[in-house]
Amino acid sequence: MLPVVALVGRPNVGKSTIFNALTRSRDALVADMPGVTRDRHYGVCRLAERPFVVVDTGGLSGSDEGIEGLTAQQVRLAIEEANLLVFVVDARDGVLPLDAAILGELRRSGKPLVVVVNKVDGTDEQTSLGEFASFGVASTLPMSAAHNRGVDVLVATALPHLPDDRDDDPGLEDSGIRVAIVGRPNAGKSTLINRLLGEDRLIVSDMAGTTRDPIRVSLERDGKKYTLIDTAGVRRRARVEEAVEKFSVIKTLQSIAASQVTIVLVDARENLADQDLTLIGHAIEEGRALVIAVNKWDGMDSYAREQCQRALERRLQFVDWSKQVFISALHGSGLKELMKAVVRAHSAATRVLTSSELTRTLEKAYEAYQPPLVRGHAPKLRYAHPGGTNPPTIVIHGSRTKHIAPAYRRYLEGFFRKRFKLEGTPIRIDFRDGENPFAGRKNPLSDAQARRRQRIIRNAKRREK
Repeated sequence: MLPVVALVGRPNVGKSTIFNALTRSRDALVADMPGVTRDRHYGVCRLAERPFVVVDTGGLSGSDEGIEGLTAQQVRLAIEEANLLVFVVDARDGVLPLDAAILGELRRSGKPLVVVVNKVDGTDEQTSLGEFASFGVASTLPMSAAHNRGVDVLVATALPHLPDDRDDDPGLEDSGIRVAIVGRPNAGKSTLINRLLGEDRLIVSDMAGTTRDPIRVSLERDGKKYTLIDTAGVRRRARVEEAVEKFSVIKTLQSIAASQVTIVLVDARENLADQDLTLIGHAIEEGRALVIAVNKWDGMDSYAREQCQRALERRLQFVDWSKQVFISALHGSGLKELMKAVVRAHSAATRVLTSSELTRTLEKAYEAYQPPLVRGHAPKLRYAHPGGTNPPTIVIHGSRTKHIAPAYRRYLEGFFRKRFKLEGTPIRIDFRDGENPFAGRKNPLSDAQARRRQRIIRNAKRREK
């Protein structure tokens, strides 16, 4: 692991803005309101000759109750694993009693400490620094993270405090199968990841909307590596009012696009909502492999389970190719089958198909059932070749293909899916009409036939004379 630098401070002092400036990303959600960040958010700073890990943490409010107490636990875990603590304060607020309390806790950790006085733009910088000099910390730096001012000085100040005898692998780059876990609020997404990891890596609360930032964590299970992406719960658009929640939804949809497999987590004790179907639709539009995980299956009686299965069967007919797994994220039942379904879906989505086997399969499908006539003529399907993976894309060349009916397209999708056992992934078929792959190429056989035809014509004319 690389050295670790933790950003710590009160809510809304600009820790996430500094995180984005150090990592040159927009991974951390930033808003002009306190309490946006709650979980630990990791990234890598590569602005110097030696990279290091940056940890964005939630704001310490001084309370150990409710969601604020859970956030404080995550901050203390970040402090424990850090090599250097960056205490972020707000120049516009000045020194507050809570700042003094946080400073005391950071000093008790015994870790090296740097104070960053953020938001100095528009203030008297020397006055602000003089006010925070009462902390007695030698490294007290002015910064305006929103304007990228003071970032290089912070990096230069941090490096001498970091060990240089560690591996260069940060352990944070996406490795293995990228799996996005999405669903409505309170469906159990963070609980599922914690259970898979075997630790309380993410905050879990009965309060809906606990997770706001997409959080990526690495997992190795049964010899396979994964990058799990925990996402914010998505509600119906009419219920989304706060700007922070709107940005969280956007980041959730971006996480689906960035994944290779999407797990849509459904609450078995609630009816399958339109929002669940919307998330499934987004995954299909992005071409992501799909697994439906039905959570909170434990404790339901046989009648409730039967009703739930019937509802799923009725409303999920359009994704009958996806695997449905019934789990309990809280107790861990069904998780082995869930991860097997993820591996199978990823394998199907990334399978490399050849032109020869696709063309042979197309010929069999065409012989078994030809497309309906169009103005007395049937569309001709000549050959097929691969057009990409994740999702598997099949390019079919022929004539009059623009008249292929949607029902026949679904027939071909089902035929290819069954032939190649493509479970858990959408299939895209791209029809190409009237294209001749040999156009523009010289054909010796055609030239010989043309010469022969000319010779026959000349001999015929001689006989007539």
